Amino acid sequence: MKYNKKWKHIILLFILFFLLAALSANTPINIKDNLFKLTNKFNFLSTPEWPSTFQLVKITSSNDKAIQNAYFLPTNEKKPLLVSLHHWSSDFTQKDPLAKLALKHNWNYIHPDFRGPNNNQQSCLSNLVISDVDDAIQYAIDNSNVDIDNIFIVGASGGGYVTLGSYLRTRHKIKRFISWVPISDLTAWYYQSISIGNEKYAENILSCTGSSLNFMNEGELKNRSPLYWDITSTISGGIDIYAGINDGHSGGGSVPISHSILFFNHLLTAWGLNENYITSETISKLLTRAYDNRGSEKKIQGRAIIYQNKTELATLTIFDGGHEIFSEYTFNELIELSD
Repeated sequence: MKYNKKWKHIILLFILFFLLAALSANTPINIKDNLFKLTNKFNFLSTPEWPSTFQLVKITSSNDKAIQNAYFLPTNEKKPLLVSLHHWSSDFTQKDPLAKLALKHNWNYIHPDFRGPNNNQQSCLSNLVISDVDDAIQYAIDNSNVDIDNIFIVGASGGGYVTLGSYLRTRHKIKRFISWVPISDLTAWYYQSISIGNEKYAENILSCTGSSLNFMNEGELKNRSPLYWDITSTISGGIDIYAGINDGHSGGGSVPISHSILFFNHLLTAWGLNENYITSETISKLLTRAYDNRGSEKKIQGRAIIYQNKTELATLTIFDGGHEIFSEYTFNELIELSD
């Protein structure tokens, strides 16, 4: 259903009027819930309007010739490229704080769709998703003045998940990948989501992998999980993984830090970096939030670093927080990496 701007404003005012009235202490909770559901029903209320400086572009898939939408910011002079990936349940229209920072610093920027929300078999790190991200990068290179030695991929949550996948399978030369609070194992996340009442994500995983309540398609679940992918010698660039210690716990978020830790260990095993391998004892302490970081004064964006493990190609940082990304900190890191 489509609405012109006049009717959008009228309906918005109508809903806000009754919503504010419903928030009074005397209003039954079921009426409040129904009004919140009503506001969510109208997509135009939650869909952000992107500034006109960002071009809405259409990119033909090199895989199946489908059209992928993206928001694109080109530059006139040679500048780095930031490829910013949307969250699990979102698409290319999702509001992105990194976009404003790219505009402020005059960087090339692209925000691809890569098959939209992760609720169908074309999404969830399918081969189509990997090629869509690669196609978006190629589009930016072909249609702007990109410093090809300074291309970066950043994502959080579902975008962090796709960042891990792109790290292992992109065809492009990428300088650095930054993955915040990612998913790495769909089977584990399915059962974790069920256990904390996030049935929506569990249903999404079933839809993505051709599974059902009576049949778990284990082969396809692994095919869509970077934790089980091969680590090849052709990987370009390094990767930084960030996870909030409270993620996956009540009130902290939806993706336990085990996804980040185990993927990091997966890399270390492939590289033979046994001295950096995170032991089961340390993992247990981190997962139970019993890790002792007293004496450490390291912080990122004002938050304490609970645990950090650095190698030449990969870094894992567990911080005091939940399911989130620090956008200002991330962009400052990209600036330093691009120098």
